[in-house]
Amino acid sequence: MSEAITQLSIQRLLSSNAEYVIPMYQRNYAWEEGEITQLIQDVIDYLPKPGDAARNYYIGSLVVYERPDSKTPVFETIDGQQRLTTLSLLTSYLKNTKVVDLDWYANLSIHFDSREHSRATFAAIFEGRFKDDPAEGLAEKQINTGILNGYRLIQKVLPQKLKENGVSAQQFADFLFRYVQIMRVKVPADTDLNHYFEIMNNRGEQLEKHEVLKARMMEKLQGCQQSQNCLHSVWEACANMERYVQMGFTPGQRSRIFGEQNWGRFELVNFDELTVALHRSQEVDYKEGVKLSLTDIIARPPVSAEKTDNGEEAPERFNTVINFPNFLLHVLRVYTQADIPLDDKRLLDTFEEHVLRKADSAAAVKRFTFSLLRCKYLFDQYVIKREFIKGADGWSLKRFKWSDGGERSRAGRGSYVNTFGGEDGREGINRRILMLLSAFHLSTPTLVYKHWLNAALHYLFHVEQVEAQAYLQHMESVAKAFVFDRFLAAEAGLEYFAMIYGNKGVCQTRREDVTADTLKPRLSFGNIENNLVFNFLDYLLWLEHGASEPVKSYELTFRSSVEHYYPQHPLPGHAPLDAEPLNSFGNLCLISHDKNSRLSNFMPSAKKEFYQNNSIDSVKQHLMMKTEPWDAHAINAHYQQMMDVLLKSLTSKHETE
Repeated sequence: MSEAITQLSIQRLLSSNAEYVIPMYQRNYAWEEGEITQLIQDVIDYLPKPGDAARNYYIGSLVVYERPDSKTPVFETIDGQQRLTTLSLLTSYLKNTKVVDLDWYANLSIHFDSREHSRATFAAIFEGRFKDDPAEGLAEKQINTGILNGYRLIQKVLPQKLKENGVSAQQFADFLFRYVQIMRVKVPADTDLNHYFEIMNNRGEQLEKHEVLKARMMEKLQGCQQSQNCLHSVWEACANMERYVQMGFTPGQRSRIFGEQNWGRFELVNFDELTVALHRSQEVDYKEGVKLSLTDIIARPPVSAEKTDNGEEAPERFNTVINFPNFLLHVLRVYTQADIPLDDKRLLDTFEEHVLRKADSAAAVKRFTFSLLRCKYLFDQYVIKREFIKGADGWSLKRFKWSDGGERSRAGRGSYVNTFGGEDGREGINRRILMLLSAFHLSTPTLVYKHWLNAALHYLFHVEQVEAQAYLQHMESVAKAFVFDRFLAAEAGLEYFAMIYGNKGVCQTRREDVTADTLKPRLSFGNIENNLVFNFLDYLLWLEHGASEPVKSYELTFRSSVEHYYPQHPLPGHAPLDAEPLNSFGNLCLISHDKNSRLSNFMPSAKKEFYQNNSIDSVKQHLMMKTEPWDAHAINAHYQQMMDVLLKSLTSKHETE
């Protein structure tokens, strides 16, 4: 019998004779680019700095049930299968590249109950039975699209992250397999697995780092109850990122903070004014019969005005692009303008350095608290969200507006309207900003290191008044800076902090600095550093070709697979293309992974036929489908056309000097 809790290195986990079975009651592998990138980035972040000793990084737990009567240990995986599958795919990729020696990875330890397509896909990946892509040697019925997509994402993301952080594959592998640790937790033999699995999926969350941080900040304000109450009220109002901040306060508090007229303005200038506003609103509550002690006030949950017709709490209408712990770091960077890491693994250490250990830490806490509320207000007004209405969802850029129906605390209701006007057309500036911000977000699906969001908040926080055209021009310039000053730079690209804070978001690359020919190597398949190259181009193409359908109603969506429009491995009877036109940017487009898995070997004519009855994945792809025949000449012509669009953006007068 093995121990109930065992600490394992990743090498020990994957090299032992134990089998880890994914049972049928577990969902299929579902990690996308965000989760996979996060895992890889986490490992890189914990690599020792030069001269420092390596220390263990604990990646989480693997909860298992040991099946009885097996000659070798067989563990049924109850919790942690997404992480286990990703680690197995990552190790298989490193083995297949032959860049590092992984002779110890001789047996596949992950198995699947009654899922032949999962078994077949993983076997093909583990055994390396392909040249470029695991789908080469598999029939369609043998492919698990989730596992295949996971491997393809690792093929794309790991080399990018290693290059971006100046880390070799050997350094990454040495640390991953020796110092990354996982805790295997074995449940008792008499455990009711169905009941346990239900508990695991509905378990409450542990105390999180941001809650510890709040307590540390409250300590710094000891001796001033009004200040502590102000910090508490602001923190609780901002902590729910999927709710507009106005809805985190009582009606009386909203009027004091966001204006009597429509609760849509924020004109307070410092923490002291905010404290007075909250204190006065509490006096109003008291006069109306709401008699609460300070302990009651601190303990009570934030108020929400969102109700259904029957008076019940309405479900969340908006889905945020960032979580609260990472948002706190964005606020700290914007407020201090210091180059702090946008990674919540370092949340407590970062705040210790920049707030809690300051000589006047109480004043620092107050300044941060006020900045948090102001940034959350700006975030709600000027940053996209995913909005769910009547079973449908889409990107939205909306502000909160109060529709008064009488006494504000008893009647009327909040509504959400386009931030920059009510127009819905392609030419409307609200939709244009929405499209640009969604291009940024979809290119950086992880919660950490959302530098585009930091650029937006930095601009919004420091500008005297937010005007639509100036905001659009600034974020267009930031997009060009990211694309040309970093992703397509001939030498080492500029750092994000330098682009946002040093260069104020102004793109440094000029039209005369680059040509279509000089960009060609950096735009070939496998060399494109970030999907923003595709998504920013799609934004520009949408502006240029959006007068008619289907481009007019086009919406950017999550797409992570770079597809060869003329396939790498065409079906029998069709000749392969030479490597140069095949891997040219002119032959590439960004599509969803499930369509890439389904269509990857189809010829362009078959792909075009498929999209006649389906929505387009990208405007670039839509333009490619208009050209027949699709051959090396067409690919080169399309490449030149796309370069014209990208390079033309450098000559537009959208930089904010």
